[in-house]
Amino acid sequence: MRRTTFAGQAFEAAEDCPSVLEKYRWREVYSCKVLDGWWVFYEHPNYRGRQYFLEKGEYRKPGDWGAVSPTVQSFRRFTE
Repeated sequence: MRRTTFAGQAFEAAEDCPSVLEKYRWREVYSCKVLDGWWVFYEHPNYRGRQYFLEKGEYRKPGDWGAVSPTVQSFRRFTE
């Protein structure tokens, strides 16, 4: 999702995304819900930059996943 507390445009992802900008035309993610498993948000495209590990749960603002800004440019499912 895009806006704090789950307001605004939303999408559901079930696969890795190397570029949020190319796929969704967004530069920022303000909130999200992880329904299953573990995911990793990256601040830059192609899985580069700071990493944020998200487990099942609700994240109402970027600080909830440890970020200081809503910049998320790629993400992928975490597997052991």
